[in-house]
Amino acid sequence: MARDLVDMTPLETRDELVAWFEAGCKPRARYRAGTEHEKFAFTIDGHKPVPYGGPRGIRALLEGMQLLLGWEPIMEGDNIIGLADVTGGGAISLEPGGQFELSGAPVETVHQTASELMAHLAQLREVARPLGIGFLGIGMTPNWTRADMPMMPKGRYRIMTNYMPKVGKLGLDMMYRTCTVQTNLDFSSEADMVKKMRVGLALQPVATALFASSPFTEGKPNGLLSFRSEIWRDTDNDRSGMLPWAFEPGMGFACYVDYALDVPMYFVKRGDKYIDVAGQSFRDLLAGKLESLPGDRATISDWVNHVSTIFPEVRLKRFLEMRGSDGGPFARIPALPAFWIGLIYDESALDAAWDLVKDWNAAERQQLRDDVTRLGLCATIRGRTLHDIAKDVLALARKGLERRARRDARGRDETQYLEPLEEIVRRGKTPAEELLEKFHGPWGGSVDPVYLEYAY
Repeated sequence: MARDLVDMTPLETRDELVAWFEAGCKPRARYRAGTEHEKFAFTIDGHKPVPYGGPRGIRALLEGMQLLLGWEPIMEGDNIIGLADVTGGGAISLEPGGQFELSGAPVETVHQTASELMAHLAQLREVARPLGIGFLGIGMTPNWTRADMPMMPKGRYRIMTNYMPKVGKLGLDMMYRTCTVQTNLDFSSEADMVKKMRVGLALQPVATALFASSPFTEGKPNGLLSFRSEIWRDTDNDRSGMLPWAFEPGMGFACYVDYALDVPMYFVKRGDKYIDVAGQSFRDLLAGKLESLPGDRATISDWVNHVSTIFPEVRLKRFLEMRGSDGGPFARIPALPAFWIGLIYDESALDAAWDLVKDWNAAERQQLRDDVTRLGLCATIRGRTLHDIAKDVLALARKGLERRARRDARGRDETQYLEPLEEIVRRGKTPAEELLEKFHGPWGGSVDPVYLEYAY
């Protein structure tokens, strides 16, 4: 998230929270897609994490990008922590360990996402090269330890860093040592949101397998294909997971509000100050009974910031975020919006995808999500492998994109962006398995070549 919202409009009732989500509904003609991707910054000399400060640090990188782009700096105290494109809607932000994130602008086509990505990486190289900084496209740092990781100067991250070890064993790894790519998509009505969320949750393991690229921890194979995805199983179960209740009758905006109200808060922001309320209840804040801030009432800002600290496999804001995929190299980033747009922005594809998953029960969906981190495309549900299901799902996405018929300047439609995923299915190997083959083969048991072969 680029920045924490400041809107001090008071909130008093649950109905107002429901209305906030409902305001996200938009006509199909106004559908957009935004793609966010994180990447590890590393020193070209020595392949180490890049600190925030110093002449060759993350701060210098952000200041250089600000000069190049003319974007508005996002400040926290005296520290630049991001950049906002106030005209186009994109932003650059920092994850806790210095992972560099582009939050792409909401755009109409995957062609625009690909163009935005190419421009961003070209601009980044121009600023980063003189600083001796490179960027790595992979789901988890291949060899750095938790102790190696710098901490970015953001108040919310200090609070989260203190809280995470109380609610799971791997939350600090999630914060400091992983990278993801996600895509944000619109809905037209409450019923449309529910259908898209259900399809997204059920098929998130397909995306996890197709994008799996985190098989190494501290220089050695960790026994998993997506350790990033496994980390989420032991981060904070109050705020992550497969949302089995989303498949129950009566699901809608109010159900998500009730879920979000029961997720413990991390912080509230008053002025420039982050107040640690970790573990306390938004319901109490709404009622003016929060232990840390007696008499203080919730605001729109508080709600938006709280919703942004909930991390299920599909997250509801005023759009839907597909969150199950490891970060990766250039070609796989536009593949993610292509995959989900093809599936859920085309009515026929969405109906067919729902038909594929509607009979799966909560236990089966959970088992698939648990198994995919280790088994990838070999995980099974209802006697079918994820490999076979991925074939079917990619065929649906391809047809959906063909029917959308959004063409680039050379007359090609958006199906071109599915090709890296179709190649993975053809070979029957996840990206993580390719990394492991290289590690055991030409890389000679070292992860170091990843900094050349998987750099942007």
